[in-house]
Amino acid sequence: MADPNENTSGKYTVQRFPAVADPDHAGYSRCTTWVQAVSHGFHQQRRDDEFLAKTLASYQTDQRELTGVYINGSVPEHSLGAEVPVATYATMRKALNIGFGRQLESNLVTAVTVRGTHRRNGILRGMITADLEAAKDDGLAIAALTASEASIYGRFGFGVATFERSIKVDTGPRFQLRGLPEGTVEVADPSVLLDVAPKVFERVQRLSPGSVDRQEYYRLLASGSIGHDGKPDTSVRCALHYDPSGSLDGYVSYRFKGWDHKPYTMEIVDLVAASNAAYLDLWRFLGSIDLIDEVTWAEAPVDDPLAWALVDPRCIEASEIRDMLWLRILDTPAALRARKFPAAGKLVLEVSDSLEMAGGTWVLESDGGAAAVVTDASGEAPDLSLDVADLASIYLGAVSPVTLAAAGRLHEHTPGAAYLAQQLFAVERSAHCLTHF
Repeated sequence: MADPNENTSGKYTVQRFPAVADPDHAGYSRCTTWVQAVSHGFHQQRRDDEFLAKTLASYQTDQRELTGVYINGSVPEHSLGAEVPVATYATMRKALNIGFGRQLESNLVTAVTVRGTHRRNGILRGMITADLEAAKDDGLAIAALTASEASIYGRFGFGVATFERSIKVDTGPRFQLRGLPEGTVEVADPSVLLDVAPKVFERVQRLSPGSVDRQEYYRLLASGSIGHDGKPDTSVRCALHYDPSGSLDGYVSYRFKGWDHKPYTMEIVDLVAASNAAYLDLWRFLGSIDLIDEVTWAEAPVDDPLAWALVDPRCIEASEIRDMLWLRILDTPAALRARKFPAAGKLVLEVSDSLEMAGGTWVLESDGGAAAVVTDASGEAPDLSLDVADLASIYLGAVSPVTLAAAGRLHEHTPGAAYLAQQLFAVERSAHCLTHF
């Protein structure tokens, strides 16, 4: 009987298999070789046994499905062996907060590589279309990824849905926050984050549009149990925030960049706060650390309350505003029905999809209540026409339909339709995703 997770066609064989963490398992060697291929694709160092063991243990916890594309037959002498995949791809299923606390199970795509010597063979298109179709067949309405290159995924129907930025914060004499602390901050041993980090993030996940439930790796990273090289990161420190009742509702892990780095800088590893007060109090703590001139964070929100809480907002130097979370609608009616639309209104949406997965015309009708009515409107004149990638971009409210209309990406057939869409797709607070994958 043929293996349902193996597809052989012409020059290549595609194999799909679960992550295995047991070195005695027959599939362990295949998994370690796959991880090495991913590292090669992202120009990272060759991984040692310790890194491989920790990585595959976390992959197994997350129930990742790995895909490798292998050359059929023999390979030239001295080149990488046929057991080393020329392309890699992985998925896992996690919850996405789509606004107002609603969670939608999503297909997360990660570890996508194609060896440079095997491009232009349709490998990426084959992997991604097969996976998206399978996810839709499983009943999922959305897929998501974080893109290393912004030019790749639009042609597959992915659209940018959240953004982030890097910041440098001057914590010298100018640093002062308005108001008073509403809780307390205490320094803790970073190892406590192995237990408490997922619990705090679970609260953030319920509160933050655009948030994606985290993989196992994050609690290891935040606690310093693993660094980017796979070894424990003993430079990591942490502090915890407690609300006035004594409940733990936030944490920050951070590291000192060293005395040879000027200005003296503390780098945030992870900052997770389940309340506005916790967020600002953790920044008060960071700004109070002795001998430090600057705090940096690579995953800060673009619409950041810190800027408005500072007496002198020019303490923040922001750079590198980047696309972060990309979404792909797999089932348009299901994705629309899953959302809460806070405004009342009716729109006929004509959605195009080059992969023919989620295209069509639908009436979206909301009374501003708990659920919207989405019905087929084939043959009706649309109010708005847009690509499925642009629907993904407006889905979490982070990209304005009015802006897309001005850019010529969204076509308004009924005057005011783009503005109505902006009101309908608004969420309760700015979308921000703290989960890379």
